[in-house]
Amino acid sequence: MATDLARLPTAGLSAARGVARMLGAFSEDAVAAFDVIGLTNAPRPPRDPLDARDPGYIRDTLPSLRALSSIYFRADVSGLDRIPESGPVLLVGNHSGGLVIADTFVFSQAFYDRFGPDRPFHQLAHDLVFKFPGLRTLVQRYGTVPASPDNMRRALDRDAALLVYPGGDEETFRPSWETSKIDFAGRAGFARLALERRVPIVPIVALGGQETALFLGRGRGLARALSLDRLLRLKVVPPVLGPPFGVTVLDFPMRFALPAKIRIRVMPPIDLRDELGPRSDIDEGYRLVTSRMQRTLTRLASQRPVPVVG
Repeated sequence: MATDLARLPTAGLSAARGVARMLGAFSEDAVAAFDVIGLTNAPRPPRDPLDARDPGYIRDTLPSLRALSSIYFRADVSGLDRIPESGPVLLVGNHSGGLVIADTFVFSQAFYDRFGPDRPFHQLAHDLVFKFPGLRTLVQRYGTVPASPDNMRRALDRDAALLVYPGGDEETFRPSWETSKIDFAGRAGFARLALERRVPIVPIVALGGQETALFLGRGRGLARALSLDRLLRLKVVPPVLGPPFGVTVLDFPMRFALPAKIRIRVMPPIDLRDELGPRSDIDEGYRLVTSRMQRTLTRLASQRPVPVVG
């Protein structure tokens, strides 16, 4: 106990330095985005999004992310030892929390704490995330790249651990009362990729992200009427309740996550060829992975005493 108390000032100082580094990166990217004629010589993001990952930045800012995870979200992460120590691996997660993806922050911090910032690790995100100068660099430097089949394949070719969220906007904006439901919307591309590249799938099951705000529905009809699928690859326009503005749409203009407890379980690896045989079917692989994840998520939800708090 005394040792832990003695470490608090050092940990607090490291977290403060990390926040300062984040603010510096935010400002640097925002300036570069608007300085179209290069007056400030501010560095611009690399052309290849996979090259934006910055181990030094991760090392400097991990204390801040660790404080956010442990204090604000009271993170409970287990099973990291089930992830292979090296080589390409496909981490398949359920997506929660709208655009303020608390479970991704928590898992990324836990992953880098265990394996170190030098291990290649990428996460996929919607194109919309990369349209906002300043904010985008905070995730790019941690390894987040635009979701595309090409980026997925190239990340695995670099022997990276790759975190994918097949449910995308459909799942992350599901109503809060569906917090314990896996909803990949029939998107089986992850199973196809695992079979093509012969890489193991490690399911990542998270609970709590859908309680960081009150998600009131998806607004699919409005998205279709506005042609957002064609214009922005968005299938939903959901109303969300959360601070500081109260009602937001697609988390705009801004939303802060409520301090819901985030629980994450890393499940045992799944080799689809071993499980399903040499003539493995993509749809069978999809059903196998999602059914196991649903059982784990249901169990997680049943074990906690109270939503949000527990």
